[in-house]
Amino acid sequence: MTTATAAPRTNSPRPENHRPDKPQTTEPPQNPPTFLSDPYPTLARMRQSAPVSVLHSDGGLRLWIIPRYADVRAALFDPRFAQDVRRAQALADSRVEGVNLGTEITHMLSSDPPDHTRLRRVVQAAFSRKRVEAMRPMVERITLELLDGLDAAAARHTTPTTTATVDLVRDFAFPLPILVVCELLGFPPEDRDLYRTWSTAIVTQEGDHAAFRRAVQEMGSYVLAIADRRLRRNDRPADLLTELVAARERGELTDDEIVGMVALLLIGGHETTVNLLGTSCLALLRDPGQAAWLRADLTRMPGAVEEFLRYDSPICMATTRFTTEPVDVGGVEIPQDEFVLLSLGAANRDPARFQDPDRLALDRRDAGHLAFGGGIHRCLGALLGKLETEIALTALLTRFPGMTLACQESDLRWRNTMMLRGLEALPLTLRR
Repeated sequence: MTTATAAPRTNSPRPENHRPDKPQTTEPPQNPPTFLSDPYPTLARMRQSAPVSVLHSDGGLRLWIIPRYADVRAALFDPRFAQDVRRAQALADSRVEGVNLGTEITHMLSSDPPDHTRLRRVVQAAFSRKRVEAMRPMVERITLELLDGLDAAAARHTTPTTTATVDLVRDFAFPLPILVVCELLGFPPEDRDLYRTWSTAIVTQEGDHAAFRRAVQEMGSYVLAIADRRLRRNDRPADLLTELVAARERGELTDDEIVGMVALLLIGGHETTVNLLGTSCLALLRDPGQAAWLRADLTRMPGAVEEFLRYDSPICMATTRFTTEPVDVGGVEIPQDEFVLLSLGAANRDPARFQDPDRLALDRRDAGHLAFGGGIHRCLGALLGKLETEIALTALLTRFPGMTLACQESDLRWRNTMMLRGLEALPLTLRR
């Protein structure tokens, strides 16, 4: 469960002209849709050519991309790579015009210590191993209810000559984690499409800063209205929003920080799982042998989820960082005050760390992936995201072991962002 600070678009990166003492760079993808559908050849070229590549965003902002596993892991734990979004915005403004890094939202991923430490302390207990495991019955109930809905829809639309299809993303992968987050926060589940609209505008941007700001304003008004109603209740429910309201009463959170915290939970609470469920199912459909191995013993699912996370990481690029002093990465010096992207997707396919990394191997037994980041910013909801995926895939394969892709793979549409790795839709034919 994670979310990205709003980042400059890099769907069509342009290479910088380098002097011999500069880092090498690979050619950028000439066809962005091709890169979105399969970024790994381009990421492999970056990884092989140099420890750092320098690209420009569509707005002209210089970005240093680190693709190798050892370097990415080291950077995740290195405090010289800062994430304070206000400082980052000031840097961006001094270089180019019109870049929006998301200063309208204040949350843990856009903060450095001591603010980050304070904000994380408020909510970290809610995502402890014990608390997450206690959510298992709730996640199982929501999963089965959604599968019953898929079953009913399939029955209504199946005829002797046709077989019903469903969109796994729309009908299952999206509602599952968002309903879990709604229960966690005590939010109305009927507003889940609204949450998805805000999430898309905030995370992907697609160059529309007005839509980004509108989504932030609408979400902020919505969250604070619910928080104020909660404050006036004598019988406050035992949910996470109530805990946030209590923290505000104690002077530990501001209104803006409550909005930012809820934004992080609403957006990060479903983006990772939505993407992971879609890419995991697609990986199984591509590889019948691995699918058969997993169906033969579904108790293997926890290990399989770790491999799904490594193989097609739901977050391809970690949140934007900037250097607070010069940093040496593999013999290349990144100067102070430069923007850096850590490619989790490239790191998790690094042959220097994983044997035969481009092959899905559900029995790999190596959970050293970086899909949830690392260091102080490691995804707070990692345990919940893995629990949701484990339960969802187990139930899906049990109910519909014969499901097949209902379109040509070339017709699948991918999220229009380099930060996230996920499908817009996954049409499936359900078969038992």
